Amino acid sequence: MRDREPPYQQGQGEAPAFDYPWQAQVFALAVSLQEAGRFSRAEWSDALGRAIAKDEASNGPDTTGARYYDCWLAALEELLQAKGLAEADSLRQRRRAWEEAYLSTPHGQPVELPHSTK
Repeated sequence: MRDREPPYQQGQGEAPAFDYPWQAQVFALAVSLQEAGRFSRAEWSDALGRAIAKDEASNGPDTTGARYYDCWLAALEELLQAKGLAEADSLRQRRRAWEEAYLSTPHGQPVELPHSTK
């Protein structure tokens, strides 16, 4: 089976699972934390369901899937706070730092956060 091709290769007509790198990172982080026992599958499913319901209540149905990973991020942030793994203020500060970084980064350049002084 060593000569078997991976199930997806670009150019085979299938769309990649993620539109942006941050989506893959949120996915990987959620899976890793679940595998590490920080929260259960049921807790993840419940949190993601709440995030999707809240998003749809505010914005209507997501018929294109464009907001799906925004809901993953919201669910992950909820669980991080509920489990005492991150504080709301810390998450807000990190989000603000990323926003400032990407808004000040020239097009085509990698977005980098300045090193924290904490």
